[in-house]
Amino acid sequence: MKNIILTGFLLIAGLKSYARQQPFAVEELQVNELLKGDLYSPAKSQPQKTTLIILIAGSGPTNRNGNQLKGRNNSLKYLAEDLCKDNYAVFTYDKRVIAQIIAGTVNEKEMRFDDMITDAVTVFDYLKNKYHYSKILFAGHSEGSLIGMIAAQKTKADAFISLAGPGRPIDEILVEQITRQTPALKEELVQSFAALKKGETIEIKKPLLASILRESVQPYMKSWMQYNPQTEISKLKVPVLIINGDKDLQVRVLDAELLQKSKPGATLNIIPNMNHVFKNITGDEAENLASYSDPDTRNTPELSEKINLFLKKNKL
Repeated sequence: MKNIILTGFLLIAGLKSYARQQPFAVEELQVNELLKGDLYSPAKSQPQKTTLIILIAGSGPTNRNGNQLKGRNNSLKYLAEDLCKDNYAVFTYDKRVIAQIIAGTVNEKEMRFDDMITDAVTVFDYLKNKYHYSKILFAGHSEGSLIGMIAAQKTKADAFISLAGPGRPIDEILVEQITRQTPALKEELVQSFAALKKGETIEIKKPLLASILRESVQPYMKSWMQYNPQTEISKLKVPVLIINGDKDLQVRVLDAELLQKSKPGATLNIIPNMNHVFKNITGDEAENLASYSDPDTRNTPELSEKINLFLKKNKL
């Protein structure tokens, strides 16, 4: 019994020691009834002299740490920590659907892509007015990249960072992703998306297609499809960084190159062996997929290093 108590005491002491060594503070903020997140602040920092990075999560019910119910990888949590150690403040927030799931108020038919843009702008305005940061920028992951591009246009964001962001409209990306595994579905997919572009509601009978194109999510898909990332990134008048990994199974290096081509002044970094959730992958596809549910392995350090170099170069 004494050994158990002693072990517990040592654990608590160790945690207190870790807390003292941690070079940043984390504060949970409630932006509104749907948006809640964590603000990472460097130790002894002053907002008026600090750059804030707002991280925007990817598609699906993704929380502030970059996790979903079926997979915890802590990709955004680790990125926030790494950037905070470089003396940047970082805010990561749950997508609105997380609050709706908790409250039991999810209504897929009412979801729109533009709501995600509104949320990003709301977060920007809230943090700007509350803390008066020296500089504020968006860094969007996957779907969050397109959201961040548009939100940056609607605010006075000082820069934009695309992290594994698609360079083509979402219908083209989904056709490619699905037909890579099931080529026979290509024709039906193309026809279905063409009908959605015309504003039609389509009936989906095949289970695989229903998972992404069921009637209740078609309004969201229609609102998402109207945006072309190449068009949106070309509208930005601020410094832009585009990052992708060459082990990304969801968004190809081609997409990063298309974004850079549309924004010639942008900085492009392709990180060797980095996958879609920022992990270093040296093995096969099985290892790659397993990393999506690995909450303990930290991100490849080159990710935060590239971001830090970009920000320093642009005096942010």
